[in-house]
Amino acid sequence: KNSSDIRIVACGTAMHAGLFGKYITEKLARRPCECELATEFRYKNPIVGKDDAVIVISQAGETADSLAALRLAKEKGAFTLGIVNVAASSIAREADNVIYTRAGPEIAVASTKAFTVQATVMTLLSVAIALESGKIDAETAKRITSELTYELPEAIKIISGDDGHIKKIAAAIAKSENAFFIGRGIDRYAAEEGSLKLKEISYIHSEAYAAGELKHGTLSLIGDGVPVIASACDRALYEKTKAGLSEAKARGAMTVFVSPADICTEKDGDFVIALPCISEYIAAISAVTAYQLLAYHTAVMRKTDVDMPKNLAKSVTVE
Repeated sequence: KNSSDIRIVACGTAMHAGLFGKYITEKLARRPCECELATEFRYKNPIVGKDDAVIVISQAGETADSLAALRLAKEKGAFTLGIVNVAASSIAREADNVIYTRAGPEIAVASTKAFTVQATVMTLLSVAIALESGKIDAETAKRITSELTYELPEAIKIISGDDGHIKKIAAAIAKSENAFFIGRGIDRYAAEEGSLKLKEISYIHSEAYAAGELKHGTLSLIGDGVPVIASACDRALYEKTKAGLSEAKARGAMTVFVSPADICTEKDGDFVIALPCISEYIAAISAVTAYQLLAYHTAVMRKTDVDMPKNLAKSVTVE
């Protein structure tokens, strides 16, 4: 509440959860909030001091660059908060305060449930900052926390129950060597995590872009059958995202549209994943569950090792 600047620092999947936090903090609390890679933060002599707060997100709490960023922030006098899953980990011990995500142990290298809980915790933290700062009232805070408590688990259950449909989409994607994820606003960050999951375990080259940037270069990469997956959980940006996907379709792309069921139609893409009708924050988190399933089935069809993808480790403890 009292910090001059809020910085969120993380790597990989945790970085995408941090971007959720940045977006929601700025939207609800109207506070400037930066989110950056720990690998960049620690080497650029960051402008951070005793009046600032630095939030470090890490599943294992041992990520080398994130831990180094935490130590650098402490040296400069900033208040540090660790958001970690593993109790008594290095980041949990060294941060000024800690929030445990309590997702339970993850076995696979590619993070799944840890992301869901990290994004949820960042949403809660953003709501708390907004409430303490007087930018939202108690009723709004109660509504969002209720959605996280009851509607998000139900949404994940419904999406998981749509596994057969997602498997059909995976079959169409599995033949490809390139894929693109697009979105606007908070949907862009869901797209980032969806793209990461697909490339991590299926070895398909995948990139995520802000949907409005398609005409600024990316469309040159779109050709016949190239999968383009669009997130449109933010109702205010639905039409713009749909228009971007149509641009890709006109150039031969195989399109997938992911959006709440009450606004999307079967004509929005070659395939449509209809999400439960919930607010943009909750829908965007639940969309990532659909992307995790999509990546899983695609990887299985390509006969890659879903749990232990090549060249990767669960916790990156060295540079």
